[in-house]
Amino acid sequence: MANSPSNTTSSPLQRYLFWPLWYLVVPIGLAALAVQFIGGGEEHASSLLGQLQWFVKDQRVPAAIVFFTIFEMVLYHYRHSLPFAGELSVAGRSDIPRELRRTFESALHLIDDAERILTRNPNRIQRELPSSKQEDIRQALDNLRATLDSRPFDAEAFTKALAEAAHQVEENLARWQKSELREYAESIGVAIGVALLLRAFVVEAFKIPSGSMLPTLQIQDHIFVNKLVYGPSVPFTKTRFLSSMPPGRGDVMVFEFPEQDPIADRQDFIKRVIATEGDVLELEGGHPIINGWPVPSCHIGTYEFHAGSASTERGELYMEHLGKYSYLTIHEEGRFDGRQGPYHVAPGEVWVLGDNRNNSMDSRAWNGGRGGGVPYGNIKGRAMFVWLAFGFDSSFHWKRIFHNVLGKPTLPPGAPPQITAKLEECLKNRPANTIPPPPSARVPSAEPTADPAKIPEPHSPGH
Repeated sequence: MANSPSNTTSSPLQRYLFWPLWYLVVPIGLAALAVQFIGGGEEHASSLLGQLQWFVKDQRVPAAIVFFTIFEMVLYHYRHSLPFAGELSVAGRSDIPRELRRTFESALHLIDDAERILTRNPNRIQRELPSSKQEDIRQALDNLRATLDSRPFDAEAFTKALAEAAHQVEENLARWQKSELREYAESIGVAIGVALLLRAFVVEAFKIPSGSMLPTLQIQDHIFVNKLVYGPSVPFTKTRFLSSMPPGRGDVMVFEFPEQDPIADRQDFIKRVIATEGDVLELEGGHPIINGWPVPSCHIGTYEFHAGSASTERGELYMEHLGKYSYLTIHEEGRFDGRQGPYHVAPGEVWVLGDNRNNSMDSRAWNGGRGGGVPYGNIKGRAMFVWLAFGFDSSFHWKRIFHNVLGKPTLPPGAPPQITAKLEECLKNRPANTIPPPPSARVPSAEPTADPAKIPEPHSPGH
């Protein structure tokens, strides 16, 4: 007699196709659609949705990984309700009621766990369990297997057999089962391993220790850095595959300080990329000139800020427009305001400046004041967004959470209205040309060399 539709068994090939379809192809497709749909928003929108749109558009690979993981988890949770799950997902059986599919799967795991214990501990089981108990365990497991294999499926017999098998395993084999503490420890170990891999190759968290990047980054801002954007690094080396070097002008990036002792502890810096290989960089009063072309800037006004203490400092606030970015810079009162350079950017390097132009240990100050670039191999990644922020008085700055480091320039809460209004005006009047000419088009400067004595001295080293 032919099997009824409720008693059919799928082929192994059908089941092998079912799992990749729902747990690989579908979540990849949904993740790609999510990135394409969400990433189409305004890049500098200020709302939470706008920040999400920017993140997805600017960080497509990490965003795709996040979406894939979310869709994968949702599909797995509802795996027994997916189309064709009755025929393909649980032992290829279509006659198992939907409400028992999860229990049926648990029974399979129970048998696997019991057989693992019996196989790995035969000598101890022989010594510590009477033969009658061993026989009870075997009989209960065999009965459960019989109900799992029965055609048609007998729900009542299955439920009784599962209860008896679970009782026998719990009563006689519990000492060899993984403890709850061990299961937690293994789960934590896996989570730590995944976190370390993500930290090494995808995203790493950093804390801003000084005011060299004010006002873009405040002291005690905690940020995430994208380590994939310039190409994945090869472990234990300073090389990358799928490299996308050099970083773009205006990028805020984290890198290892190039002058430190390679044997000593590595120190990470965060600065803004201003010039790339082949460029000739000069500065006039802290304002960069690239290949003879002054980077466009807009004066916003005198600005008071905190640089790590309760006392306030004053400086002139500007907005610079370089490449696709607009960002704020501070030029502190009473500090060096002369000319520096020219500096020639060597191949395989980029030159960086702090946004706090007169208080930053950046490319101008390295090599004994002669200046120097950041080698590609020292670059760790590009700043993404602030995920935790505190004020100079340790107060929590919740409005800076999810602040896009490379997005629309903003000031901390409390900025004077006239400063905020001028900031918006500078943004509105962003110049059309923000890309410097190539080095071959450079106009020679009247001052050919930098004076090391005029290099700005930072308040604190290295950040």
